[in-house]
Amino acid sequence: MNDLKTLTSYMLSKPKTTLGYPFGSDVLVFKVMNKMFALIGERNGFMILNLKCPPEESIMLRDIFPAITEGYHMNKRHWITLYFDDKRPIPENEVQRLIDQSYLTIVEKLPKKEQAKVLIQL
Repeated sequence: MNDLKTLTSYMLSKPKTTLGYPFGSDVLVFKVMNKMFALIGERNGFMILNLKCPPEESIMLRDIFPAITEGYHMNKRHWITLYFDDKRPIPENEVQRLIDQSYLTIVEKLPKKEQAKVLIQL
């Protein structure tokens, strides 16, 4: 899960997810019920993926994976950036887990009525 097509397909498979380009055609923004949970772009020649992440876990992840940093152009406390660099790989199952976590973090903050529309499809 380190290529654009696979990442995009996986995120769009989540219920009530939409893809938009509010920052230009080179930045893909994924939202659930109009709330952003992921962003794909490029930085320093690498594809990057920004995801919502609990602050305590963010610190731990950055210690374990050199390719994970504080969120680029995001709230540094609540977002992380994954760099897709062949020299510093992040296991596919970990990327998937982080996407799922980001998605569910946003869903949990939705009003109960909107949450139900999403959770019924999971």
